[in-house]
Amino acid sequence: MNEPHAHNALTASRTFRESIITEESVYGTILVSGMIVAAGSHDATLMETFLTVVGTVVVFWAAHVYAGTVAGHGVVEGDQTTLPTAFRRSIRRSIGFLLSAVPPSAVLLLGALRVVPDQFALWAALWLGVIILGVLGYSAFALRGSPWRYRVLGCIGTASFGVAMILLKAFIH
Repeated sequence: MNEPHAHNALTASRTFRESIITEESVYGTILVSGMIVAAGSHDATLMETFLTVVGTVVVFWAAHVYAGTVAGHGVVEGDQTTLPTAFRRSIRRSIGFLLSAVPPSAVLLLGALRVVPDQFALWAALWLGVIILGVLGYSAFALRGSPWRYRVLGCIGTASFGVAMILLKAFIH
């Protein structure tokens, strides 16, 4: 067995997980849920909701990458951080923001294309957000080696933001 290759694979896997399990991933998921709730309160079609969610996520993500690049440029970390390095770090750090929005957006698109009923798509996208938040919360504690009870509490705590969005939607309607 090639141990350096196995070590590189483990390092790459951990780096990927650390890029996905971020506060940006949590924000992205909550943003999508909030957009679904807001669009539903304005009687938007599912296609309008889908396009609004995707457009908003892309604009917020781009703003986040820009802000991260500007904030990271010139920071001393052994030497001055160049603009391209700050940009790459910001992209890597914020990729979870985009990826966390994909599953709920895909469900909305299925509804917009009439593959599934509208109400099913809306509620499924919201509950999918709860699941994603729960996985992010659990994984954040697992990645840091926390005991299982803290992992479960992290799961519940993070998922509760998605549940809050569902309660908000139920209250609005």
